Amino acid sequence: MMTMATTIYGSDFWSPIRISLQVALLSSIIVIILGTLTAWGMSRRRFVGKTVIETVLMLPLVLPPTVVGFLLLMLLGRKSRLGQFIEWLFSAPIVFTWWAAVIASIVVAFPLVYQTMKVGFSSVDRELEDAGRSIGANEWQVFRYITFPLIYRSFMTAYILGFARALGEFGATLMLAGNIPGKTQTLPTAIYVAVDAGNMTMAWAWTGMMILISFLMLLLIGRKQGEEVTYK
Repeated sequence: MMTMATTIYGSDFWSPIRISLQVALLSSIIVIILGTLTAWGMSRRRFVGKTVIETVLMLPLVLPPTVVGFLLLMLLGRKSRLGQFIEWLFSAPIVFTWWAAVIASIVVAFPLVYQTMKVGFSSVDRELEDAGRSIGANEWQVFRYITFPLIYRSFMTAYILGFARALGEFGATLMLAGNIPGKTQTLPTAIYVAVDAGNMTMAWAWTGMMILISFLMLLLIGRKQGEEVTYK
């Protein structure tokens, strides 16, 4: 019993949780910035090929995560030109590293963030933005003082969705970052390995943590949506 408790509450238990939270935190910050800027630009412009570009941006949402991971591996692997350039630049390959897990999480979370922010931007009354421009505000001032306050709830929802998606990523992370304990092993991959090894105690403990974190994320989304309904 003492050995089991030590295993559950020791470093072997907390390491995947720590790595998952670190990966999800950094990737969600990056993806909310990229998703917001992309959605803002795409919602304000019309050009030839826009539908094709948006379709490509949304592909990770419908493709199996293993396919996304395979494509990233081919793009960033040591045999690709980009992968060789990254290895030359940082004196180390990027695949099977902590950063590879971050990249995989960014790619799979991006469509959710982008779509949420696109809906948010489309709900903004353009006349309010034009009114700000008419009194001398530049584009940054219009965005900061008019547009962003109106899409704030969409922004928070998008961030939480991106965080939750990054936290639960499995297939693409396994393909690109591998499953290295203490380095790239996240909660989903740790649960898979524990079940495969027949260690159901650890699998249940990690699953419980995953459910708890995911529940809190969904609770935050529900709260934000409830606040938006009340505000309206």
